[in-house]
Amino acid sequence: MKSIHCKVFGHELIVARNVTNHVKEYTCKFCRKEFTTSSSGNLTELTKKYKEINRVLEYIHNKRISKTNRKNHNPNLLVFKH
Repeated sequence: MKSIHCKVFGHELIVARNVTNHVKEYTCKFCRKEFTTSSSGNLTELTKKYKEINRVLEYIHNKRISKTNRKNHNPNLLVFKH
C-alpha cells in the first residue's frame, strides 16, 4: 500500500547520507526505496555495487579532505575587517 503514493505522485526523496559534496544517497519517504547519484549525475537505484562504490568514494574523499586540512593555512586569509 505504501508504494501507491509513489506510483501516483512519484517518490518523495530525502537525503539519507552525504557521500561527497556531489554524491548523496536518498531514501523515499513512503516506500523506503534507496537511490544514489550515478557517475553521470542521474538518480539510480542503490544496489550492492553502488553501495560499495559510495563507501570507497567516501573513504577517498574523507582522506583527501583531512589531508588538505592538515596543511597550515593562514588563519587571517579570509578575514575582513572594517
